[in-house]
Amino acid sequence: MLVAARKGDFKVYIFSHFEASGAVVHAFTTRSGGVSTGPFSSLNMAFHVGDTALSVRVNRALACGALGINPACLVAGRQVHGSGIGVVGECDRGRGALSDEDSLPDQDALVTGDTGVPLSSYYADCVPVFLLDPVRKVVALAHAGWKGTVLKISQKVVKKMTEVYGTDPKDCLAGIGPSIGPCCYEVDGHVIGPLRKSFLGWRELTRAASPGKWRLDLWEANRHTLLEAGLQDKNIITARICTSCRNDLFFSYRAQGGTAGRMASFIMLK
Repeated sequence: MLVAARKGDFKVYIFSHFEASGAVVHAFTTRSGGVSTGPFSSLNMAFHVGDTALSVRVNRALACGALGINPACLVAGRQVHGSGIGVVGECDRGRGALSDEDSLPDQDALVTGDTGVPLSSYYADCVPVFLLDPVRKVVALAHAGWKGTVLKISQKVVKKMTEVYGTDPKDCLAGIGPSIGPCCYEVDGHVIGPLRKSFLGWRELTRAASPGKWRLDLWEANRHTLLEAGLQDKNIITARICTSCRNDLFFSYRAQGGTAGRMASFIMLK
């Protein structure tokens, strides 16, 4: 299950099966405990949203310090709602840690088999997908908005883990973190068209809301994608916490009218 945990002065969310593995440091942050103001109040973790770079650096230092991660070693991709996957190692530590300009370009997922390389990605409604192969000792993060979900980025990450590190999908643990839920995520034909082409069972992932509008379940879509990739259902945990409903606890792009900070996913092999 997803559980709330105290790390120093911070409340974060962690996955119980990841924690039980003893192999990783990982967390999903909330919006509280930082120094940012206005729509970024207070623990905004992303540079690209309009917050001051200094505030973001302070926020990252505070959160990473509580987790035992060196914030100067963070690796981040420049997220473009695509399916680019970066395989990173020790030589990439620090890419995107202190500015967005130094992020790995066009990468919505990161994979590593190196210890001490903290992967990070950033969210305000999109789906954070955590992956851990506890046998081969490989970790990954995927940023799956509706476009990444339709592109089946989670499945592509598992395939990359297999190609590069020899991962057996049956060994993989997965966590689908807090994101906008089917209670709040209303879409139109612009989204349903590509979804229909990508998912044969797309109707199971939607329900009619009004003429030309549907409620889309990104959580279930990503779970199906992971099952298609060969993961065992028992190894997939879905948070089922809606960021739009709980915008007191999380940033939400939709609930905040398009101007919002970002939470962070972190994972690092010990």
